[in-house]
Amino acid sequence: MTTFTTTIDSPVGPLVLTSDGTALTGVLFDAEVDPGWSTEPCAVLDRVSAQLGEYFAGVRTEFDLPLEPAGTPFQRSTWLALREIPYAETINYGQLALRVGNPKASRAVGLANGRNPISIVVPCHRVIGADGSLTGYGGGLDRKRLLLDLERRVAGAEDPQLTLL
Repeated sequence: MTTFTTTIDSPVGPLVLTSDGTALTGVLFDAEVDPGWSTEPCAVLDRVSAQLGEYFAGVRTEFDLPLEPAGTPFQRSTWLALREIPYAETINYGQLALRVGNPKASRAVGLANGRNPISIVVPCHRVIGADGSLTGYGGGLDRKRLLLDLERRVAGAEDPQLTLL
C-alpha cells in the first residue's frame, strides 16, 4: 500500500501529513518523512491541508475528513471518544476512561491518547490532568497550550482558565 505525504507549515511548527490515498492516517509533529512515502499529489491531503489552514485561521471548529488511524481496538475506541470532545472544551483522563466504558482505565486511555497518530484533527490536546493542569502531549506542552488557547479565543471564552466538562 502506498503512503502519501506532504509537510505543511502551521503555527505549531511543521506538520507531516500522511494518507493511504483514501483517508488521513497521520498528522505528525517533528516527524521524519520515510523515503518510501510518495510525495505525489493526493486529494485527501489537499483537503486536510485546507481544513487545517481554516482551523488555524479560526474559521473551522470541526473537521470533515475520512480517517484511518492504525491502532488496537482499544486505541481506536479512545481516539473515537476524543473526537466527541467539543471544540474549546477539555476533559480529564478519568472522564475519557468513562467515555470508553472503562472507568478504571485512566492510565490506558492516557497511553492511547499519547499514541494518537492524527493529532489536532483527533483532538488529544483537549485532555488535561484531573486537577486542570496541562499534562503530557506528544507535541509538547507549548503546542498543547497554543492549540487550547486558539480554540478558546475562537470560541470567545471569557475565562482564560481551562474549563473541565
